[in-house]
Amino acid sequence: MTLERLGTGIGWRPEIADIVERMPGIDWVEVVAENTCPGHLPESLRRLRERGVTVVPHGVSLGLGGADRPDEDRLGALAERVAALGSPLVTEHIAFVRAGGPRTASPALEAGHLLPVPRTRDTLDVLCENVRIAQAALPVPLAVENIAALISWPGEEMTEGQFLYDLVDRTGVRLLIDVANLHTNHVNRGEDPAEALAELPVEAIAYVHVAGGFERDGVWHDSHAHPVPPAVLELLTGLASRVSPPGVLLERDENFPEPAELEREVAAIRAAVAAGGAGAGGRWEPPSAAPAPEVPEAVRQRLGLAQASVLSSLVAGTPVPEGFDGVRMGVQARALAAKRADVVAKVAPELPEILGEGYRAAFLAYAQERPMAGGYRRDALEFAAELLRAGRPGDGVSYRRLERWWLERAGAAPRRSLARRVLLRG
Repeated sequence: MTLERLGTGIGWRPEIADIVERMPGIDWVEVVAENTCPGHLPESLRRLRERGVTVVPHGVSLGLGGADRPDEDRLGALAERVAALGSPLVTEHIAFVRAGGPRTASPALEAGHLLPVPRTRDTLDVLCENVRIAQAALPVPLAVENIAALISWPGEEMTEGQFLYDLVDRTGVRLLIDVANLHTNHVNRGEDPAEALAELPVEAIAYVHVAGGFERDGVWHDSHAHPVPPAVLELLTGLASRVSPPGVLLERDENFPEPAELEREVAAIRAAVAAGGAGAGGRWEPPSAAPAPEVPEAVRQRLGLAQASVLSSLVAGTPVPEGFDGVRMGVQARALAAKRADVVAKVAPELPEILGEGYRAAFLAYAQERPMAGGYRRDALEFAAELLRAGRPGDGVSYRRLERWWLERAGAAPRRSLARRVLLRG
């Protein structure tokens, strides 16, 4: 089966939509699936599609590496975006993003970001079944991405390369390889990226991500807000020496530079691939996987309990599970809270406008006491409600602005129940 030749692309973001449309040599773009609405696509994406530019949706919320089976509604929404964008494939992550709930008899929690799964046989069994469920529900091929991590699980049974090889062998899923994430895991977890690449079934690669980050106190942060470092470009060249990747894409989510700098980064990525010199990619035939037995509930429960323990420590302040590095868990917890504050500020830009410089400190204080359990929009509403209950912001004008903002967005039922607690407090 020949994989679609995508070429060189860039992550489409609303902040750089005009720049992306004008950039020379862009063959395709990738969009965050959850940030698009099938019935109301941005005009920029419509124009790109009319020009023949391929658009690939990139999901972030399925949680294929979690203990629960993929949610049917989330899969349906992802399939709708594939259809609306006319995409030849769709991508997601090998990660868990939520934990807890009935299976573990513990509160349901959301990470708000991608967290690494333990590379064990139990996890692989669950992941393979989840991937098969997703493949059956999606109208185009699925590719899954290796993620960056700040923490390591104790007692892992496989390297990343072995884990991905077995996943492909058992499911026939394609791979989205992020070479920046391989670099991140080299710095943070001491994993050899060359070894990971050597163990991968590179012929199964659908495309490659490239991104920048920064190092602080010996920890590499995969920020997507900094230039691509030479070490990441070297990994791309090493990969391209083994196989010509069907597509390569620059990710940039924050701190967008001038158009000329973005064009230079894309040119550097293209040059790094050319330096690999692998030539044209070959055909890849997915392995014929025999029907697999359903994963026993006991396996999903073991994984669910382990993931709930980790996530609870990160977002609810419970003790660090045995075998984990407490310092790194603290770094990860702070990173999750910062990410949560950043996304809420994007989802509800009026909040930092109303609160001014005090927004970030107020949100981080709130996040310490209130784990996220219902998505970012609900998080924004509950943050505002918490401030109003506390009589904040202190000046009357800002308080009334925040109160109006909350009332306009709470909806009828939440408005009645929350108003009783917020507006009628006494």
